[in-house]
Amino acid sequence: MEYKDYYKTLGVERSASAEEIKRVYRKLARKYHPDVSKEKNAEDKFKSVQEAYEVLKDPEKRQMYDQLGPNYRQGQQFRPPPDWEARFSGGGGGFRRASSEDLHGFSEFFSRMFGGGGEDFGSGAEFVQPEADAGNLEITLEEAFSGTKRRVQLNERGRARSIDVTIPAGVADGQALRVAGGQDRPALIFKVRIRPNARYTVDGKNVTLELPLAPWEAALGAKVTVPTLAGSVDLTVPSGAQSGQKLRLRGRGLPGSPPGDQLVSIKIVNPPATTPHEKAIYERMQHEFKFNARANWP
Repeated sequence: MEYKDYYKTLGVERSASAEEIKRVYRKLARKYHPDVSKEKNAEDKFKSVQEAYEVLKDPEKRQMYDQLGPNYRQGQQFRPPPDWEARFSGGGGGFRRASSEDLHGFSEFFSRMFGGGGEDFGSGAEFVQPEADAGNLEITLEEAFSGTKRRVQLNERGRARSIDVTIPAGVADGQALRVAGGQDRPALIFKVRIRPNARYTVDGKNVTLELPLAPWEAALGAKVTVPTLAGSVDLTVPSGAQSGQKLRLRGRGLPGSPPGDQLVSIKIVNPPATTPHEKAIYERMQHEFKFNARANWP
């Protein structure tokens, strides 16, 4: 198995104080948390930081680890000293081996050095993650606009409990929400997912609505009533509007500082020519308009 240099993982000296180790750990845990980090291999780095802190935060585990000495190097092949078991079980105080639950997700090195035997650490030494991934929270776009609450059912170590999660107005898709934990519980990190909406598409705080227009509305200009998340408004479409052109309604997107905008994307819809009279109108337009739709092709 490979030796783990926990001091190197946290980037601290072997003489670092408990307070310094705690401060550095919190900084690295925020940096590499997989729900918010953009770093490469953030999840693996997050787990490595957690494992290092689990050993170095506890005075007795740190003392046992330090007995290996400073001559080992990160990643080198390692075998526990022959007398390690005797040292481990004979060490003073209430320090005992980690339970199988505490070993979950940690390296083989940690498991061999501090695990086995089915015993636990003893009172007050159970490993509690400072933050735990609680999964996704799905909401509608309307709920993202106005804010809402969700009652979430949790199953913790075989026990069911429910918590209320407050979702603020203006929350963005993919945004992480943190629910504070208790003394014996980690904080929970929920990731917000906004369900697809039949009318709007979402980009950060901005929302986009497709507006169908008849050819004469686009050509001559028109005043059209369009929906927004806060209610309908009248929109002036300028004459000569083109398909794909976007008009902006400032501040009509999701709330925030500043709020997002609503973009109205124009889509010209041609009426069908199903009768002789309707076809005659199109033929007349074909002859009277000096227009080439492909004039700007390269």
